[in-house]
Amino acid sequence: MFPRLTTLAKLFAADYWIVLDDVQFTRRDYQHRARLGGLDDPARHRWLTIPTHLPSGRPTLIRDAVIAAPDLARRRAAGMLQQHYGISPHWPVLAQALDRVLDTFPTGRTAAVAEISTRVLLDLLGWKGKILTSSQLTSRPGRSQRLADLAAVTGARAYLCGTGGMVYLDQAPFAARDIAVMPFRPPAGSIWSSGRRLSALWALAALGPDPVIDRLQALAADHTVLQPAA
Repeated sequence: MFPRLTTLAKLFAADYWIVLDDVQFTRRDYQHRARLGGLDDPARHRWLTIPTHLPSGRPTLIRDAVIAAPDLARRRAAGMLQQHYGISPHWPVLAQALDRVLDTFPTGRTAAVAEISTRVLLDLLGWKGKILTSSQLTSRPGRSQRLADLAAVTGARAYLCGTGGMVYLDQAPFAARDIAVMPFRPPAGSIWSSGRRLSALWALAALGPDPVIDRLQALAADHTVLQPAA
């Protein structure tokens, strides 16, 4: 939910985003929560979490996770977003985008909120890529094999992989499909110093969309030699 800046940057650099809606929900991941950095001090942060119920217990898929008390969750999310970023000069633009996210809470589906919260930020940044959903595509089991199959559906020549993914990813299935695995490595300084922890909302509220777009475009240019898709 409300992707981290580094995640948003990786999507921005890609031609495709495949939403993994049929994998297991993970409570300690970012699927239903986001770190909101303080506007004047990003080191001061607070978790925004959607209370989520798993009907099938731990094996529940992301698409089947449901929001506990959607109306209350919506009010709390709206209040926290306003509290953290309402004084930003860029708040009117952000608030208009965030309304689309808040309007998704009544669906009762955590996955819907998580997806829309990413879509609206990509739209705000003018991303021109395409979005697909994994449950509607054909792929084989096995984490790396599946990702390679999904990348192949898009006609990808390269797969953008974050630093965490590079630890476990088996590149053989990608090589078998002539798909290069391209490590995605954002810079370490400036707004990127907190980009692996905080939601991208902090950068958008602190700097505004245009400066963030400039930084993402520069970073994307370093990762598009092979026209990758993620």
